[in-house]
Amino acid sequence: MEIVKMLEGATLTLSLEGRLDTVTAPSLQAELENALDDVKTLVLDFAKLDYVSSAGLRIILAAQKKMNSQGNMIIRNVNETIMEVFDITGFASILTVE
Repeated sequence: MEIVKMLEGATLTLSLEGRLDTVTAPSLQAELENALDDVKTLVLDFAKLDYVSSAGLRIILAAQKKMNSQGNMIIRNVNETIMEVFDITGFASILTVE
């Protein structure tokens, strides 16, 4: 998975490409742990993300919990397959998906 990071003021956008799974989730976790200080809005762009596993869902949930205490998190450009995972797991009701 490739992560492209863009910081504009207090908004951090992470564009993910590939698969967010057991192998790649630690990379996203490390990126988030090191990048969320002073961030008020976290945007995860899934335009080029093909797949999310349960390991990826855990990282997304942890990011949502962190951002609930300091701002907000938005997930953009979710494909049909990932949206179905969000619907089935109940994530669709706790995440802001645009």
